[in-house]
Amino acid sequence: MAAAAGANLKKSVLELGGSDAFIVLPDADLEQAASVGVASRFLNCGQSCIAAKRFILVDSIAESFIELFKHKAHALRLGDPARDDTGLGPMARADLRDQLHRQVADSVTAGATFALHGGPAAGPGFFYEPTIIDHVGPGMRAYEEELFGPVAIMIRARDEEDAMRIANDNRYGLGGSVWTRDVKKGERLARRSSQARASSTDGEKRSAPALRRIKASGYGRELSVHGIREFVNIKTVWIK
Repeated sequence: MAAAAGANLKKSVLELGGSDAFIVLPDADLEQAASVGVASRFLNCGQSCIAAKRFILVDSIAESFIELFKHKAHALRLGDPARDDTGLGPMARADLRDQLHRQVADSVTAGATFALHGGPAAGPGFFYEPTIIDHVGPGMRAYEEELFGPVAIMIRARDEEDAMRIANDNRYGLGGSVWTRDVKKGERLARRSSQARASSTDGEKRSAPALRRIKASGYGRELSVHGIREFVNIKTVWIK
């Protein structure tokens, strides 16, 4: 699309993918973080560019967080998305489900482990049971690529500094969140997430229309009046 637009001198906006970091520090409210993390990761069956995707956990609280997260994810009920009691609907297409499953399988082969072993669900519809893979690291597909579906990846960090390094070690640039009870520290670390266009503390990340996409997440703005202005020209009328 970008090549075709460029060849014809047409303005374009690319709304591409993301792999948002969800950093959990030792002083975080783990119950709250796990609840919001599950809601953010599995929203729309995990098919959201701004969903939390990389859960970066400081070692000292990693096991506790994963147990809480696992319990809440396991409780999600697969079914008709039009029903109020459904927690997880189907994926959009069969090929997307197949690709997601290959990414998970390849990552496990490379050394990741299952914390919650889901996978393709039997029966009609492109359902994929909630899945959590732990001990994800560099070189694995789950670390390097966007997983667009109901799979949460857990990455262990030695400490706060290591967590920030991992958060920025990604080719995408949409957003992320930092979980800590220390508001000032959370703000400071969110500001240091320099390779994300939006960062939040102790809350699910939300988009804002004035923000441009960066890195492999695309370019331009696509929402509200800011998005409209990406495709119109400013005109000057000079009257003497």
